[in-house]
Amino acid sequence: IHANHGGDITEYLLGQVKDAGSEQIKHGGCLGLGLAAMGTHRADVYEQLKFCLYQDDAVTGEAAGLAMGLCELGSKSASAIEDMVAYAQETQHEKILRGLAVGISLVMYGRLEEADPLIESLTRDKDAILRRSGMYTIAMAYCGTGNNSAIRKLLHVAVSDVNDDVRRAAVMGLGFLLFKQPDHCPGVVQLLSESYNPHVRYGAAMALGIACAGTGNKEALGLIEPMKNDPTNYVRQGALIASAMILVQQTEQTCPKVKDFRALYTKVISDKHEDVMAKFGAILAQGIIDAGGRNVTVSLQSRTGHTSMLGVVGMLVFTQYWYWFPLSHFLSLAFQPTAVIGLNSNLDMPVVKFKSSAKPSMFGYPANLEEKKKEDKEKVTTAVLSITNKQKKKEAEKKKDKDGAGEEKMDVDSEKKDDKKEKMEVDEKKDEEKKEDKPEEEKKEPEPLFEMLSNPARVMKAQLKVINLEDGKYRPMKDISIGGIVLLDRAELGAEEEEQIVEPMEVNKGATTSTEEEGDEPSPPEPFQWTED
Repeated sequence: IHANHGGDITEYLLGQVKDAGSEQIKHGGCLGLGLAAMGTHRADVYEQLKFCLYQDDAVTGEAAGLAMGLCELGSKSASAIEDMVAYAQETQHEKILRGLAVGISLVMYGRLEEADPLIESLTRDKDAILRRSGMYTIAMAYCGTGNNSAIRKLLHVAVSDVNDDVRRAAVMGLGFLLFKQPDHCPGVVQLLSESYNPHVRYGAAMALGIACAGTGNKEALGLIEPMKNDPTNYVRQGALIASAMILVQQTEQTCPKVKDFRALYTKVISDKHEDVMAKFGAILAQGIIDAGGRNVTVSLQSRTGHTSMLGVVGMLVFTQYWYWFPLSHFLSLAFQPTAVIGLNSNLDMPVVKFKSSAKPSMFGYPANLEEKKKEDKEKVTTAVLSITNKQKKKEAEKKKDKDGAGEEKMDVDSEKKDDKKEKMEVDEKKDEEKKEDKPEEEKKEPEPLFEMLSNPARVMKAQLKVINLEDGKYRPMKDISIGGIVLLDRAELGAEEEEQIVEPMEVNKGATTSTEEEGDEPSPPEPFQWTED
């Protein structure tokens, strides 16, 4: 909640980390402190995190290493890098090494050529985790630049390193370099996505997801599609997550493949025989594609095209869910609300309408899921009928054996004929109902070509091109097509009229009334002694 907006909460977390008893609380406290003090380069926070790191506890050390990178984000601090690299070469704990690997790369965020000496020394290290840190450092230092020499380095490592983790990180790094030119990424990653090595295939899927996030890029989806049936479980997992990142906030009109992928997520989640890894990917994918109540997109750049520091950091740490799954929560830093919010000079929201010159279904919410109940009922009734028919046949045969008469046959035949007649009547009725329904469907009104959205409005990225303010009472202070918060100046037309303000919604309206009715909290039970019988 306070990521990059620390303030008072940083002091609170600093106190909690100092006084924490258990390693779990220290782990959480370190991560929280790193997030709240992100990019502040505060010496007291850094020293406390370094103290936690030097305790040589695997669980706390992993979080402390990562948090040190978050605190010194983009500082290029020589002393911080020296501390972290020296400890990484000393420690016996792989967890601490992994935390430091990401932490070191974050210190070099956005530093371009200044990071080259560190990248050189890391990529030559004999320890695979530090080589992987070198790949992350390239991704962070050159993020969003599309730098050719950096891409060349990553591609070289992606096909030559002996360690699978390093190769995977190198391919993933391509996504961070190319997110400002998403159309270039499929071409760069195409051959890697067909690699014999499953780790490289996974990396290629994630690189496509990172670079083409929220674009609905058809080429990227074309490369991901074969991977959803990959024989390796974690490649399927990567393909599912990456496809959700690409398809977030896409509708069937803007990208027809959305329907198939949504159906695939549901199928994988509900399939009992599906692999756990792929299921995990499908569950995350379902969450990503419907993120923020379908009101946010995944983006590594701001609305005006600048690199979003929060988004890049969140995405890098999210990819570490491979080793420690709770880090997947960091993806929320890359979520960006898609809205146009008009504010007046008092920063209140005036009642105003925006015109979207596109059909409502083009950018509307996807339809809610419907539970299929009717089909089950029909199946049950048919099963009962078949049993009774068998029973009747058996009874008829018994009677035939007893009486030896042929009359029963006639009865059974006539019964069957009656059944057929009934069936015919039912079918005719169904046909008549269908005929009656058809004209109603045909009468449906044609979809309007535009839509009026009231302030504040959910406006997706692609929709911003077709949105404008037609209300003569206000004029926007900046181009509405940028989106986000737009200050509205009162035009001369509406200056005399009284301004209408949008009424704020009451949060937890039901909660306040229910507590009053319930009364006071009951007192705790008396102290007692527990004895095992």
